[in-house]
Amino acid sequence: MHSRSDPAHRSAVRGSAFIAWAGLLAAVVATGETPRPAEYGYRVVQSFPHDPAAFTQGLLFRDGRLFESTGGYGLSAVREVELETGRVLRERRLGDGLFGEGLALVGERLIQLTWREGVGFVYDARTLQTLHDFAYDGEGWGLAADGDRLVMSDGTATLRHLDPTTFGESHRVTVTGPDGPIAGLNELEFVDDALYANVYQTETIAIIDPADGRLRGWLRLDGILPVVFRREDTAEMNGIAYDPGTGRLFVTGKRWPRLFEIEVVPRP
Repeated sequence: MHSRSDPAHRSAVRGSAFIAWAGLLAAVVATGETPRPAEYGYRVVQSFPHDPAAFTQGLLFRDGRLFESTGGYGLSAVREVELETGRVLRERRLGDGLFGEGLALVGERLIQLTWREGVGFVYDARTLQTLHDFAYDGEGWGLAADGDRLVMSDGTATLRHLDPTTFGESHRVTVTGPDGPIAGLNELEFVDDALYANVYQTETIAIIDPADGRLRGWLRLDGILPVVFRREDTAEMNGIAYDPGTGRLFVTGKRWPRLFEIEVVPRP
C-alpha cells in the first residue's frame, strides 16, 4: 500500500487527473461540444511552518531548496527558506521603494519582479548575490520558468512570454475559459506541461495551457487554511511551488503561518 507521501502514489494521482482530462476531451471530440474546464480538489499531505509576516508573492522549490519572494514596501526580499521549519536560511532585502513580486529560477539564476517599479532583479541562486537588473513595462505580478520559457502575469488575463536571457517579450496570450477571459492572474508555476496560476483574492488555481492560454481546469483549495490559523492581517492565498523531480506540490498564502504540501485529486 502506498502512503499519501509516497512518490508513486503522487504519480498515480497526477495520472488519474490526466485520465480525467483525457476522458473529457474524448467526450468533446465525440459530441462536438465546447468542454467545461475540469474540476479538481486537494488532499493535504503535510503541513509546514511558514513565516506569518511573509507577504508571499513568489514561491519555488528545486533540488530540495525552497525560495520565496515577499512583498510590501520596506519589507520586500528574496530568501531561501528551510522547508521543515520555515527558518530563513539567507535573505536579500530590496530597497524601501520596491515591492517584491513573482519569482522564477532559470538555471542557477533567480529572477524576481517588482510590482509597479518596472524593474526586475537577477540573483545567483547559490548566494542570493545580485547579478544585474532589467526593465519591463507595466506591473509585475507572477513569474514562472520552464526550460526556455519564462512567463509573466500582470494581474489581468494576459500572460507575457519573455526570453529568459534578455527578458525581451516575444508574445502574449489571453487566458480564456468558456465564459471569457480570466482576470486576476497572480503567482505562476509550471506543473508538468501546464501552467498553474493563483487567481487574486480567491482560493482557486487556474490550470492553463501556456501555449495558447486555454483554461484546462480549476483547482479548488477552499478552506485549506483552517480558521484557527487565520488572523486579522491574514491575506489571500498566493504561492505555488512544484518539485519536478518528486512531483511534490506546495501552496501557501500572504501572511499564512502554514505552508501545505498537497495532492491534486479529481472531482466528480
